[in-house]
Amino acid sequence: MRAVSKIIGCCLSIVVSSLAWSSSSASQAEKPTHVEGTDIVRLDPSLDAVIAPGTQIERVATGFHFTEGPMWREGHLWFSDLVGNKMLTVSPDGTVRVLIDHSGGLDNPPPGSYMGSNAMVTTPDGAVLMIQQGGRRIVRLDSSFKMAPFLDSFDGKKLNSPNDLVYAPDGSLWFTDPPYGLLGQDKDSAKELPFNGVFRYSHGKLTAPIRDLARPNGIGFSADGKTLYISNSGPEMFVMKYHVAPDGTVSGSTKVITYPGSAPDVPDGLKLDSAGNLWTSGPGGFRIISPAGKLLGQIKLPETAANMAWGDGGRTAYFTATSSIYRLKVATPGKMPLYQR
Repeated sequence: MRAVSKIIGCCLSIVVSSLAWSSSSASQAEKPTHVEGTDIVRLDPSLDAVIAPGTQIERVATGFHFTEGPMWREGHLWFSDLVGNKMLTVSPDGTVRVLIDHSGGLDNPPPGSYMGSNAMVTTPDGAVLMIQQGGRRIVRLDSSFKMAPFLDSFDGKKLNSPNDLVYAPDGSLWFTDPPYGLLGQDKDSAKELPFNGVFRYSHGKLTAPIRDLARPNGIGFSADGKTLYISNSGPEMFVMKYHVAPDGTVSGSTKVITYPGSAPDVPDGLKLDSAGNLWTSGPGGFRIISPAGKLLGQIKLPETAANMAWGDGGRTAYFTATSSIYRLKVATPGKMPLYQR
């Protein structure tokens, strides 16, 4: 715990100095605009009710290393540059601000490594939980952006490197824990857990309901909380759904979509909309899949699709994709997070 506090303490001064929201910390490289290489592929007529015909995808901002972990908060998209080791925001007009430098918990991660911050959620009391992939933990940012440890171990062993997280409708916190924050991944000598799990935190207790996925990554819930969706990024690539009981135990796993193992990109982040459609990233962009399992359409981007978040009260889908942030107006609103600011 002392080592964790030492690292977080050194980052705190950076957080406070960079959260002044001054004009010197803001930049606007371009106005949101349509760019070549984006496309909406309509595979079923019912997609028209989800995305109106004629809708275009806009690029909102670009010039990053690897964008991830988006969250809509206070009228802005908050996101991480996982390789650039920063946490940032972008406004609807494309203005970008750096909120936290060295956001992954390490001052000097190896160049090109995935050790920055990742996913974020708003808590019931309005604070923010942020994943530090380099620090292999989840930290809490309060309203003054003071940083404190939240979760970093299970059964006395350090977490691998939490990746994505979500509050279930019952208020429990779920997160995935693949080994991407370890240079050697499963073979890294610093890895302590014998599995790459999906965890549930409720009433002060951390459990691991799922332990048999090789690379659990994106995570999301149906509106009633009875269905959990998890993307698995390899070596076999798919999105799985599970039935979730009121006590948090899972059963009845079923594959929703499977990707060929030779695909250059991997299944990553996912979200659901208010009609129960699953939006999931993977090779070739985002797929939109109905609750019945029908593939409705595909969102193509000119770079690797990573994750997404709903903004503007669910009326806009924001996508993180390697160096850029994209957005798309939707006809079927997205399912907003349980807690919002």
